[in-house]
Amino acid sequence: MRRDAAKAADYAARHHVPKFYADADHLIGDPEVDIVYIATPPGTHAEYALRVCQAGKPAYVEKPMARNATECETMLSAFRQANLPLFVAYYRRRLPRFLKVREWLDQNAIGHVTHINYRYSSPRHQTTDKAALPWRLDAEQAGGGIFLDLASHTLDIFDCIFGPLENVSGLAANLARISPVEDMVTMQFRAPCGALGTASWNLAGLAREDIIEITGTDGRISLTCFGNEPVQRITAAGIEAADLPNPKHIQQPLIQTIVDELNGHGQCPSTGASALRTNRVMDKVLEGYYGGRADAFWTRPATWPGAGKISEDRCH
Repeated sequence: MRRDAAKAADYAARHHVPKFYADADHLIGDPEVDIVYIATPPGTHAEYALRVCQAGKPAYVEKPMARNATECETMLSAFRQANLPLFVAYYRRRLPRFLKVREWLDQNAIGHVTHINYRYSSPRHQTTDKAALPWRLDAEQAGGGIFLDLASHTLDIFDCIFGPLENVSGLAANLARISPVEDMVTMQFRAPCGALGTASWNLAGLAREDIIEITGTDGRISLTCFGNEPVQRITAAGIEAADLPNPKHIQQPLIQTIVDELNGHGQCPSTGASALRTNRVMDKVLEGYYGGRADAFWTRPATWPGAGKISEDRCH
């Protein structure tokens, strides 16, 4: 379904899809549709999910689950009351590279984990047109900046590998002044195993970087979150590399778990409950920048404490 009927028809013809829609309610209400994939920007996730729930159908929602944890809680509550499954598209939970990391940790392959670090950097500020900002830089549509889109994947895979993150805190800033939302974020946390964690996202940096490092008493695991490079385990014995390329259809392994669950066998590892935890972590990290995130903060940008704290004189 898309609002432009001609484009929907064209896509259906090219991919041999027997039906297409120009109205979301027509798709949701079609008795031949078993489950609805909501792939709109986060600003409408809650709205469409509640319509799907009212129609008595499961939903598969793009990540992040919604703009803030408040919307996620509303969605999850509705689906639970209706006794319907709610899935979220954190497909990295089923990618071979991350399953390998879990296997190594389960095998105590680097000893006791002591520290988790993530660093992301990209020159997003150099390719953004201030006159025509993409939806990912519009808090009403995205729930914040590109941090919500990128960090949600990393924080969810941390939740999957280590368990729910604890003692979360963070800082955010707007340094490139492309839009009112954050473009630099740092955070710290504790994993359930006791390991301490740090992470940073620089969306206005020259260098490109994307690296997860998991350090233990007997070694280190190194991999990217968004890349396709081999996963490395570094110990005193040397370097072990596991080349586990992503599948051609990257969401397919997770979607298969949804199909299996709906057919009565197996269980999808990415649910509304797990995705809610990730939204809560991001809200905690960003709450100081937005002056709280439990309400419709996107309607009051003039009150965001973090959006105007840069001193031009001190930062040149």
